[in-house]
Amino acid sequence: MRAVICESWREFDALELKDVPPPPMRPGGVRIRVEAAGVSFATQLVVAGKYQRKPPLPFTPGTEIAGRVIESAPDVADPLPPGTRVFAVLDWGGMAEEAVADAIHVVPIPDGLPLEPAVAMPISYPTAAAALLWRARLAPGQWVLVHGAAAGVGLAGVEVARALGARVIARCGASKRGVPLARGADLVLDSAEPFRAAVLEATGGTGVAAVLDTLGGPAFDEGLRCLGDGGTLVTIGFAAGGIPQLPVNLLLLKNIAVAGLNWGSYVGWSPGDNRRLHAPRARALWSQLVQWWSDGLLRPEVHAAFPLARFREAMAEVQGRRASGRVVLRPGEA
Repeated sequence: MRAVICESWREFDALELKDVPPPPMRPGGVRIRVEAAGVSFATQLVVAGKYQRKPPLPFTPGTEIAGRVIESAPDVADPLPPGTRVFAVLDWGGMAEEAVADAIHVVPIPDGLPLEPAVAMPISYPTAAAALLWRARLAPGQWVLVHGAAAGVGLAGVEVARALGARVIARCGASKRGVPLARGADLVLDSAEPFRAAVLEATGGTGVAAVLDTLGGPAFDEGLRCLGDGGTLVTIGFAAGGIPQLPVNLLLLKNIAVAGLNWGSYVGWSPGDNRRLHAPRARALWSQLVQWWSDGLLRPEVHAAFPLARFREAMAEVQGRRASGRVVLRPGEA
């Protein structure tokens, strides 16, 4: 099969496309013919050896896929029939024509829903949903501020918040303001501008119940000051490049909280590998997300798709921050 291969820690553009043997089946595994593989900023850190978890070299990057079941390991309790359309989260191995995932991390795609956009379901949507549901405990009618709201986890956050019945203030580049608006955001702010005053005005001076922070940097500090009494800022990434320092005195004075959400810890990427412990909770969340998608409350979309051989162009689209929706590779396309 063809696969993108990382043989040593390097820049993404230095990876190579090679013919390699298919990955071996393992206990509890499901072999999937990959029809769409997600491309993300995090992949650059993984192949450079800068991510918190390092795959054994050589390896194929890619942690989120959609495709069709080829076979299941003999010990899988309720195997999905071959040909079943599924999405899955992987440790690595997604940018290839075939991948093997743990059965507990393979979710069927209902009839009537498209396959390719499902590549956003293994990581982007559950990250946003777990942050808002599990950490912020967002409730209907409450206000939430979402950074990076035109792509990836931020856009998923807008949709999840609206599915919950919350009100959304979205921040993104001025040229993309129509993207979160089309997903139901109540107000869209230019990410190049200060935002605290606008947030307080929109909320009648009370502030928001939650902040979904994908950026870090200065947005973290200003976001803290947008929280109302009892509010929670959930940090899930540092796309702006800076890891902020927490002014703990502000938490005391404003009766607010800061929480972190690492979806990887629920799917086995953290030390100790507790994927089986967390599987019931993770699968319940995926089930809720698929139901919302079926009901039309979520709209995962593909911004651009590239053949596997054009993996460098796909990453350039992500690096250039041009995407509104997901960028995917199509391993089966010449």
